[in-house]
Amino acid sequence: MAGRKKVRKDSRGRQFRVGESFYKNKGLYVYRYTDELGNRHAIYERDLITLRKREDDIASDRRDGLNMYVRGTATINDCFDRYIRTKSELKPNTLSGYLYTYNHFVRDTFGKRKIAETKYSDVVLFYKDLLDKRGFSINTVDSVHTLLHPVFQMAVRDEIIRSNPSDRVMADLKKKLGRHIGVRRALTIEQQRAFLDFIKDDDYARWRNLFVVMFGTGMRVGELIGLRWEDIDLDEESIEVNHNVTYYPRVEGSHKCEFDVSLPKTPAGIRTIPMLPQVREAFIREKEQQELLGISCESEVKGMKGFIFCNRFGKLHNPATINREIKRLVTNHNAMEEVKAAREHREPIMIPAFSNHIARHTFCARLCEQDVNVKVIQSVMGHKDIQTTLDIYAEVTNGKKQKVFRQLANDLVIF
Repeated sequence: MAGRKKVRKDSRGRQFRVGESFYKNKGLYVYRYTDELGNRHAIYERDLITLRKREDDIASDRRDGLNMYVRGTATINDCFDRYIRTKSELKPNTLSGYLYTYNHFVRDTFGKRKIAETKYSDVVLFYKDLLDKRGFSINTVDSVHTLLHPVFQMAVRDEIIRSNPSDRVMADLKKKLGRHIGVRRALTIEQQRAFLDFIKDDDYARWRNLFVVMFGTGMRVGELIGLRWEDIDLDEESIEVNHNVTYYPRVEGSHKCEFDVSLPKTPAGIRTIPMLPQVREAFIREKEQQELLGISCESEVKGMKGFIFCNRFGKLHNPATINREIKRLVTNHNAMEEVKAAREHREPIMIPAFSNHIARHTFCARLCEQDVNVKVIQSVMGHKDIQTTLDIYAEVTNGKKQKVFRQLANDLVIF
């Protein structure tokens, strides 16, 4: 009959099920399927009966995944994975951030708990462990909470648990810890100078230009790695920021990642940054170094190419690589500085651990220290909310206030 689908069979006349096939040249039966997360899988066997036994086991396991959730014996990890599957509207870079945060802070520890057995005090103890024992900031814990709270709330709506054990946990923690928690600490001028002087060394020279631009513009790391030669004007001494590059898993749970390019999240992110002389020199130096070494960035992301910063293989840096390099540089500097300071009989200038975001925060702090107009700072930084700028300004102003009064105490003779 016309239009009738051909029935596929093996050499013994057995009809193939959906997903089954036979590799004649290898003599193997194969079953391919896609899991609930969209990941592709394949299993192989020499005979069809054994293959179908494994197929039945897989089907049973997948049914148990749902039944386990319904019975309330699912782990927090199971529920998070289920929650993420409901968030199909997430942008790739947002999804990437969620997965990184959860996998890095929750999955291998707290995530293994059964959700139905998790109490308010368990959540409190987990957050306190992140703060006190593992040394993370309250902002990091807040990011974890932003993911866990809706996961628990989904379980409440599905009637798996009666109440959300994470309700009010963050509010109570912040109340106990005080109003100054979570303040990002910019590097001091002395620490910043020590870091930038250290990377002038030939051993670290390939990173120097990138970090000079990072500390001299306050750009977000995605904006920095996405910067193209056509985005800068050396004559007008300006930098156009109009997109950012992210690095995220192709599919949930995958270790294979890819770059993506997108517009800034808000219109405030699209901006022009004046180019400091040191930043201009860094761009020129980077161009000359690449020409000398015969390399240029070969990466192309969604039709965009001509990126400025790349590794020695001509590929884009990803944010995690940059943070790892910061950690390595700080560790090496501090080790060498301790020895040098002891030899010179002085206190060492130790650089605290910091991230690319702290470098951005540091640039903002330097602007505030120069009493630059707050609206100008907001524009240069691309802050959507001026309160973000004002908070940093207040932090810097308080520090300056203390310094002024210490000097006043030394100068006044009336006491």
